[in-house]
Amino acid sequence: MGSGALPLILLLMSFIHAGLTQESPKAVLKVTPDESVFSGETVTLTCDIQGAGHIQWRFSWFRDGNTFYPYTTTTAAEISFTAYVSSSGEYSCRGDTYNPQRSSHISAAVTLTVSDSSRSSLTVTPDSPVFTGETVNLKCVIETRSYSYSYRDWIWRIDQTYNWRYEWYKDSVMLQTSGRYTVNRDTLTIRGVITSDQGQYWCRGQRDQRPNSSRSAVNLTVTDSPRSSLTVTPDSPVFTGDTVNLTCVIETHSNWRYEWYKDTDSVMLQTSGRYTVNRDTLTIRGVITSDQGQYWCRGQRDQRPNSSQDSNRIHLSVNVSDSSSFLLVTAVVVGSSVFLLIFISLLLLWRYKKNKDQQRNINQTSVPNQSAESQPENFPLQSADADHVYDDVTEVKKRHKDDPETKEVTYSEILWSYVDKDVSMAESNDATYSEVIKKVKKCKDADAGVGDTTYASVRKKGSLSAVKTTDG
Repeated sequence: MGSGALPLILLLMSFIHAGLTQESPKAVLKVTPDESVFSGETVTLTCDIQGAGHIQWRFSWFRDGNTFYPYTTTTAAEISFTAYVSSSGEYSCRGDTYNPQRSSHISAAVTLTVSDSSRSSLTVTPDSPVFTGETVNLKCVIETRSYSYSYRDWIWRIDQTYNWRYEWYKDSVMLQTSGRYTVNRDTLTIRGVITSDQGQYWCRGQRDQRPNSSRSAVNLTVTDSPRSSLTVTPDSPVFTGDTVNLTCVIETHSNWRYEWYKDTDSVMLQTSGRYTVNRDTLTIRGVITSDQGQYWCRGQRDQRPNSSQDSNRIHLSVNVSDSSSFLLVTAVVVGSSVFLLIFISLLLLWRYKKNKDQQRNINQTSVPNQSAESQPENFPLQSADADHVYDDVTEVKKRHKDDPETKEVTYSEILWSYVDKDVSMAESNDATYSEVIKKVKKCKDADAGVGDTTYASVRKKGSLSAVKTTDG
């Protein structure tokens, strides 16, 4: 039995020796997407242990013969990382197992080459620093590396913008078209820059083919535009008729062209009429109330900064002067007086014309004779030696022979001359009659007609005899 056990022991020892002397598995390293990649791309390293069967391995990673940090040992057969130019080198791997304890051979080294196939630059127009109020354009330029068969070398070319999708950021905030910001593919425009626009701007381009990403950053510095201030002489309020000077002062830079505004910025004041613009001074001559309002100025020039800030706004108050008030009152008084004089003159002219017409009617001394039966009988009432003025004369027609016949005559004023006893010539006397009624003799009876004269009032001048009443 002892002799039978010996061959079995020898066979077992041979198996153990064969296991101990078995060759270590082979490790192979693969690089994805390629051994030559572009900066910014993701590289994947895969370690394949060949001929080892289904064994749980642990993997060690090496670069240039040294442990590749931070990927020293992993349970996964692959690792991924972002490649940069500094990532270039020789990479290798090894597999290890602890039950049983075995190790693979270290893989053959694979050389990874990382190059800047794309590079981007960010330009600012106008140059930084920029001034408040300016319009700024930031442009993202991406160049790609391609092989030139003419030069037999790799050269840089500015890539077409439509190949890229651009993203814009300020600090860590992505920018979109809104308000003063306009994003137009590779260009970001900021209108009316303010101090809060200062900061770091950067762009990033992405596309589907390799290289698929690029980015660049720039710092934007914003400086306040030159300040301008406005002064007025004399101080407000001013009075109508005054001459006012407004002066615009810009302390920094030179060669300014001054712009002047009143109330709104839609109309710029120019030299015209009472306004005179002489560089930094606006003169208003003979101020009137409509000149009242808000005034301000602004400077423009050809060099940067191209514009100053708007000046402080001055409210110009215009009061009516005392002399103007006096002239106004005087004008009103004179105008009223002239109107009153014209009115009185017209009234007197009307009265004069009316009296003249009445006098013309009174001076009529006779009327045409009419027949005794059908027409009124008219008499001349003015004698050679007496003047008589009549206002109204009415002659009554002759009546029937049986009726007493009367003639009624109404006198407004009669001038009558009497003959004095001692004077053979007739003297002129004034007599005023209110009413005179004269009776005329009947046609057939010469004795029957009696003429009665009635005097309401008689005025006589001189030494005259008493007035007597006579019967016809």
